[in-house]
Amino acid sequence: MDLQKRSASTSVSKKNVVTLLDYGESEIDDIIRNAKILKQNRPNSDNKILHNKTGVLIFEKPSLRTHISFDTAIYELGGHPILSTNMVQMGKRETVRDVAKNLERLVHLIVARTNRHDTIEELSKYSSIPVINALSDKFHPCQAMAFALTVSEHIGDERNINVVFVGDGNNVCNSLMVVCAQRGYHFTAACPKGYEPDQSVINACASIAHANHATISVTNDPYSCIGNATVIYTDVWASMGQETEAEYRKKHFADYQVNRKMLDNAPAGVLISHCLPAHRDEEITSEVLDSEHSIALDEAENRLHIQKAILLHLLK
Repeated sequence: MDLQKRSASTSVSKKNVVTLLDYGESEIDDIIRNAKILKQNRPNSDNKILHNKTGVLIFEKPSLRTHISFDTAIYELGGHPILSTNMVQMGKRETVRDVAKNLERLVHLIVARTNRHDTIEELSKYSSIPVINALSDKFHPCQAMAFALTVSEHIGDERNINVVFVGDGNNVCNSLMVVCAQRGYHFTAACPKGYEPDQSVINACASIAHANHATISVTNDPYSCIGNATVIYTDVWASMGQETEAEYRKKHFADYQVNRKMLDNAPAGVLISHCLPAHRDEEITSEVLDSEHSIALDEAENRLHIQKAILLHLLK
């Protein structure tokens, strides 16, 4: 009975992190501001909002940064993380709905890294406890938030900046587009023909960006937009689950490598980032990834701090 009461009361104010499309500019700003405070005070922060609470990490895909950063975030906020990889088998061993309804009685938080975005949506629909998308095939919101935190650290509160994503219009591209629209950053996706971002995501972001005096653009020519880039971002050409397409994709993406030539055509102070892991000397050269322009490792570290701020936001 007590568990049923807890679930029912939690559902009233529960919020998830599924896509960030339902997060406003001020809400994003608050999370980034809190992430900076948490980062500054680490490891001596006395905020233990997860004391006596448990978060389960359900990972259907391999992970380094996401797993370790969420595990550490939950621990540093006083909670207990549980990692589950291939044992749950949502949608196979039992329905996503049944997984959600069981977990809401056992833990206080679900972090899920899934093959299909539909799975995240189902979890959030049927669970009365917060659900965080730790990567799906359509969105990667925590990565985008870590990017926004990193840009804020390097550039400050300046909003009139140009973010250029070069490569496949994938889940990372989608989430970067969302957070840039909400932050008032101009965003351009430079992708090979046929690999552009989902049109529905473009349309939604264009509307948000317009309200924040920013723009969303898509082009097939990366060199047409990097001349005024503040940040150039890239990701692997073949994401997890697309390994069989890797060789085929290399032919289409050959002109989209972030390399010295591209750097020389960008402004002198341009920043470079990558969500990692990188296929060095494929989508980005080691020379550029390891250069003074790169903020990729800063962004990787900031996954921890932004995710702690997100946990605070959801559970406060």
